[in-house]
Amino acid sequence: MFGAANAGRILIAVVLLWLLLILFIGGPLLRRNDSEYNVINGENAELILARLSRASSELGALKAQNEELRNLLQNYIPIEAQIKKATNVLNEDSQQSIEALQTFEASRRRLAFNINELWHHLRTRLNSSQMSAINEHRNNLLFEIEQISDRDYEWRKSELRKLANYLNRKINELQNPKDCKTAQKLVCQLNKGCGFGCQLHHVAYCFLSALATQRTLILDSHSWRYASQRVRKATNSRWDLVFQPLSDTCLDDSGSTRSHWRGNDRHVQVIELPIIDSLRPRPPFLPLAIPEQLSTKLQTLHGDPFVWFIGQIVRYIMRPSKEMQAYLEKSKTKLNFKTPIVGVHVRRTDKVGTEASFHSLSEYMYFVEDYYNRIDLFNERLQKQEKVERLVYLATDEPSIWTKEVKKYQNLGYKFIGDSGIAKTASLGNRYNFDSLKNIILDIWLLSECDHLVCTFSSQVCRLAYELMQTRGLDTKAKTKIDWSDAFNSLDDIYYFGGQSEHNQIAVLSHKVREKDEINFKVGDIIGIAGNHWNGYSKGLNRRTLESGLYPGFKTIEQVKTAFFKVFDEPEK
Repeated sequence: MFGAANAGRILIAVVLLWLLLILFIGGPLLRRNDSEYNVINGENAELILARLSRASSELGALKAQNEELRNLLQNYIPIEAQIKKATNVLNEDSQQSIEALQTFEASRRRLAFNINELWHHLRTRLNSSQMSAINEHRNNLLFEIEQISDRDYEWRKSELRKLANYLNRKINELQNPKDCKTAQKLVCQLNKGCGFGCQLHHVAYCFLSALATQRTLILDSHSWRYASQRVRKATNSRWDLVFQPLSDTCLDDSGSTRSHWRGNDRHVQVIELPIIDSLRPRPPFLPLAIPEQLSTKLQTLHGDPFVWFIGQIVRYIMRPSKEMQAYLEKSKTKLNFKTPIVGVHVRRTDKVGTEASFHSLSEYMYFVEDYYNRIDLFNERLQKQEKVERLVYLATDEPSIWTKEVKKYQNLGYKFIGDSGIAKTASLGNRYNFDSLKNIILDIWLLSECDHLVCTFSSQVCRLAYELMQTRGLDTKAKTKIDWSDAFNSLDDIYYFGGQSEHNQIAVLSHKVREKDEINFKVGDIIGIAGNHWNGYSKGLNRRTLESGLYPGFKTIEQVKTAFFKVFDEPEK
């Protein structure tokens, strides 16, 4: 009789097949000599295509085995027991079950990541005609991965929804204490001298600190530089012009004792928090740490646990006021905003030459075209005949893009929506007036509602949109994407949070230097990642040898940092 033990062994075998496939795709292609690094000739290109074809066949076989396993489980294990197990597996005491599920989910995501890293590696070395075939192979592989991920879609959606509801309940409880006069508080001054995205991330850091220390966050926005000419007599906060207050019952920062941050001193009722760069001592809960109490679920359910976590906080912070909500809805209707759509954020003005390099619209549109080609292939595999309209939501602070760069792509069949007038309000001279404030919030919300983002992660506006994007898809009965961690292409940085602690990766394969500027490492070495060059290589520091340089990204995995958050110091309900 087929039993649970046999089912477990089959699941482990499936996981091993995933890992072998990862090594098969990623390993051999990077074992190249010097001439292959500079030019890949026709013979090698054919070899790559053959390997990709074999990988596609292997993935198809894996999919079939997955379906067979599902049928066996359904035949020999009562369906009610399966549903109950799937729903409760993360809450069970069985560490073995938890680890097996984590391994499966991590391997599935890792396979997609490695396919994309291989694609980045090849697209920078092959010509367009060679890449045409490879693009089809890659998109076909990604389709198969998506089909396999559908096997537990409803369960993952349900678990993520419960986790989001739990987090928001704890936020509401913290922000609305029973007695504001006696509540322990953390005061956040909204006076950081930077742009909108930077200031919102400052508030997010304050909120994260409040959750970790279990203190009600009091936001002092009287010195906020935005909308300084539009303060209404009925309000004592410029924040209220566009966002809801962070509390319904506790907005007063008074208390019996008060001090600046020296750590979470429980004997002090009110603590004033500095900006993240000046925080001393630096506590362990700073980004990119996630709550240790939620870490098992988050790492199992989402591809970037910290971004999901901070996304929930950002969503709470950016709840629109009635006036702002009306403006968002009116603007969406006016723009005829609909999906599928790709969001393109082009940040220039004060960024170019200081924090970021210049990027033409064509660099962004390369990835827009790739996304829509993938959608077309997916629809063909699903036997859907219609071609999707190639919509682009363009958000930029450079008005000339609308007049000089957009027309070329309109002639190629792309439809751009957006408002060129917003770019004018984003100019340095107008950036802090009320219209500019409303428009930058509109851009962030609409970018977050796009199906894919193409931007520069050096821009905090795009990182805000990416964080908000992670909160989507949980409150609808329709089948929509729920893990948006891979729904982006950045032309420069990887995701980061300003003032964050070390961002580390762990080597899962050893590496020996093949070219100049590379670094050596052994399995288990900790690599501090500085960035991804989006060509198959990342840059980082081997913390054991202190060597700094390039390394193949597929040879490492993320090191997820966890910390104790006092507000979650109770069993989840």
